[in-house]
Amino acid sequence: MFNTNTTPERLSDRKSSKKKLTTQQIVMVGMLSALAGVLMALEISVPLMPPFYKFDFSDVPAIIGLFLMGPAEGALIEIIKLVVKLILSGTNSMFVGEFVNLMSIILFIIPTWLVYKAMGKTRKAAAAALLVSVIIRTGAACFLNAYVSLPMYAAAMGIPLDDVVRMVGGVNAKIQDLQSFIIYATIPFNVLKLSINSFIGYMIYDRVAAAFPAARKLRHDREAAVPEAGANAPQNA
Repeated sequence: MFNTNTTPERLSDRKSSKKKLTTQQIVMVGMLSALAGVLMALEISVPLMPPFYKFDFSDVPAIIGLFLMGPAEGALIEIIKLVVKLILSGTNSMFVGEFVNLMSIILFIIPTWLVYKAMGKTRKAAAAALLVSVIIRTGAACFLNAYVSLPMYAAAMGIPLDDVVRMVGGVNAKIQDLQSFIIYATIPFNVLKLSINSFIGYMIYDRVAAAFPAARKLRHDREAAVPEAGANAPQNA
């Protein structure tokens, strides 16, 4: 049996449907980005943590968008939320925190999506992907704090790095040097924040996907937007 209805135009339409954002996707990205930006602006101080370590729930919309639509949309939500947050409340870290957040987007989106995709894009895969993401992002936060953010803070304030660490240590007596800063501030803060955001994001995504199966069709890698060529066409022997 040969399919005579597969034309170059149909093949082109199928390829372009996977690359372009649909109206529904644009609306969803916009809504989730705005929500993430507002949540990021409503940051909360954490006891015994440096003043620039603020807790928020802004990763939740990005997690939902990532699993519902894909990595490009998830990254776009993360980028737009930083812009929205800066517009709403400015920066309390001399833009150092926002710069590090921008760098961490890659470390969030790529590993999470690769694990999710490799495990078959199931609910179990989503949970495993988020667990891997928490581990990778916490490790990356240790590196970025030691070699990027704290040195940038020191340079911005015009003081030695050791002085920055001692200033931060004023809220936690256990913080005496860079190593203790990583152990008593960076690791616990990131594990707490990322775990809570991941749990909430997963629970909401799971319920949205179960209650509204059509939401899964927002994802680029689904071919529901364009019918299979020849699926309803007559076939010739």
